[in-house]
Amino acid sequence: MKKILEKLIKGKDLTESESFEVINSILTGEVTEGQMGAFLATLQAKGLTVEEICGAAYAMRSKARRVQSLKNNTLDTVGTGGDGGMTFNVSTTVAFVAAGAGAVVAKHGNRASSGKSGSADCLEALGMNLDAQPEIMEEALNELGITFLFAPSFHKAMRFAAKVRRELGVRTLFNLLGPLTNPAGAPCQLIGVFAPELTETFANVLKKLGSKRVLVVHGSDGMDEITLTGLSRCSEL
Repeated sequence: MKKILEKLIKGKDLTESESFEVINSILTGEVTEGQMGAFLATLQAKGLTVEEICGAAYAMRSKARRVQSLKNNTLDTVGTGGDGGMTFNVSTTVAFVAAGAGAVVAKHGNRASSGKSGSADCLEALGMNLDAQPEIMEEALNELGITFLFAPSFHKAMRFAAKVRRELGVRTLFNLLGPLTNPAGAPCQLIGVFAPELTETFANVLKKLGSKRVLVVHGSDGMDEITLTGLSRCSEL
């Protein structure tokens, strides 16, 4: 870890393999809180590369509980959150509309990070049991064509990073990984991001991760959605 930190302090990028190893170590509890905080802060200050994000996503995927989709064109509609707007979580509504039109949707999400409602908050208000077993979620996906994958139930290794992330209180690499680590391995994605420069970055990351069809969007008003009040920036794969 010392060599990794020294490299980052010098402003040097990590390889995909180095990023994988560090995140893998974090998610297995092998990294101290001090080391983790220093790593996340120096990496963020340097600026994230496609290779670094890919390595981290591979590591997080390797620790996730998986759901098996019987379709090879499964779709996820998800956003990074964190746009600071007190807006409705429209990606959840989009998931139902897409499923009603015939798409197979494995909606991956969590509670709100900055808005009025995250996907989990919205679905819980509708009566969904967020603590349902993954097997139930898999059955719903393959029988009904839509399911919700509550991130904390599928990414339990993230508990090792929770305290440090909370204490740092700023965006880090981990804020980007949720949309990149769908437990059903959805190869088709509509992803909203909180910053315009991330649309192209995410498209390039998802290409390396093997996605087949992707649209990454950001609204000019700061939303991690396609906006109705101005222009939207989109990167397509």
